[in-house]
Amino acid sequence: MTHAPLMLDADSGSDLHRIVIIGGGAGGLHLATRLADTVGRRRAAEIVLVDRYPTHFWKPLLHEAATGHRDPANHHIEYLAQAKRYGFRFVQGQLGDVDRDACIAAIGAVLDAEGAEILPQRQIRYDSLVLSVGSVTNFFNVPGAALHALPLENVEHAEVFRRKFHAACAKANHRLETAGVRSSPAVSINVIGAGATGVELAAALTHAADQLSAYRFQALDPKRDVRIRLIEGGVRVLPALDERVSARAAAALRRLNVEVVTGARVAEVRADSLVTGSGDTLDSDITVWAAGVAGPAFLKSLHGIALNAANQIIVTDQLQTQGDPRIFAFGDCAACPSAASNGFLPPRAQVAHQQAMYLGKAFAQRLSGKPVPGFTFRDAGTVVSLGQAGATYQTGGSVPSRALIVNGAAASGLYRLLYRKHLLGVSGFKHAVLGVLAQWLGRGSRPAIKLH
Repeated sequence: MTHAPLMLDADSGSDLHRIVIIGGGAGGLHLATRLADTVGRRRAAEIVLVDRYPTHFWKPLLHEAATGHRDPANHHIEYLAQAKRYGFRFVQGQLGDVDRDACIAAIGAVLDAEGAEILPQRQIRYDSLVLSVGSVTNFFNVPGAALHALPLENVEHAEVFRRKFHAACAKANHRLETAGVRSSPAVSINVIGAGATGVELAAALTHAADQLSAYRFQALDPKRDVRIRLIEGGVRVLPALDERVSARAAAALRRLNVEVVTGARVAEVRADSLVTGSGDTLDSDITVWAAGVAGPAFLKSLHGIALNAANQIIVTDQLQTQGDPRIFAFGDCAACPSAASNGFLPPRAQVAHQQAMYLGKAFAQRLSGKPVPGFTFRDAGTVVSLGQAGATYQTGGSVPSRALIVNGAAASGLYRLLYRKHLLGVSGFKHAVLGVLAQWLGRGSRPAIKLH
């Protein structure tokens, strides 16, 4: 027997303007917290946050979770605790469909690890709907990529990679202990895409290999036995940044023993190798795809919502969808026009953060009947972690030759500051400081990476 979806309005008892935010990533959680602390506290609106996971982990740190440098269990934010602290509602589940005429969002059922239903499908009425569902890996229809290459979209993906990495090192260490013959690298990891994610992952992997060799796998020489390739189809790493940043990053990666391969388009990914456009076959125990993103596939099912070629929702400069001003979208899932060019803003955490700040003010103005200006992005620059080699930072601006380049300890400090800024935005000063202090105090009692 099929039951009608549960309507969540019954337990609310509120006739306030309801703002439903789908997606609790860096932008969505920040927006829910800010709105709850402003218009929610003044009883001008009711705020509801929806996410398929029960906890939030800052996506720019996924490469650290994947290499074991950061344990997500110690760095996540519980949505229910955040909701209680700031006064919004949290609903777990994934967006299924939107009835734009009735202003109802369908939220899918929540299942356990065995596929049994924990929560049924539900429905939520909205007055304003905000889509902040992030992005997924774009495999660009490369044969075998979706089947054999690992994405790095969430904590689950990071944990899958970390376990595969440890398993590959354990097997190689055992072979070296028993045979003792070194004919070629025992572990081969190919990272496809030399944007910020690929560069940061490759750099962090070199330190992880060193630590695993020191603690667990003494027969494994990380410099001779672990091959880390960073493969880029373009002519240089970090192609979106200044050539000077690119050159310095490539040099730092090579010093870390990362094999940088540029001008190599991937034509096929296999279970144990990949094939380049020139026909070269590269051995691979693990292949990671970090070569592009797109909007989640389910966005295609939202009838009447215009998408671009990358499956992102096309929005106006006020972040409203075309044809329905009650639905907003921002962050990686949105194609927001760029004032500096004829294209769209890039899918970056910085963009999502500024858009969340903008929407927090815009909703307050809209609810008060005041005019709302359009969103303007102000590029604060880009910082990329190079692991043990430090970091590199490029200031924002439309003229690369005038950009300020900062490397080493100063850039590393800026990189750490970004996470602290995120914590301040979603947790407030007291909780952010206590969290950072607790992490600092615990550093001396545990190894630099997770070892199991």
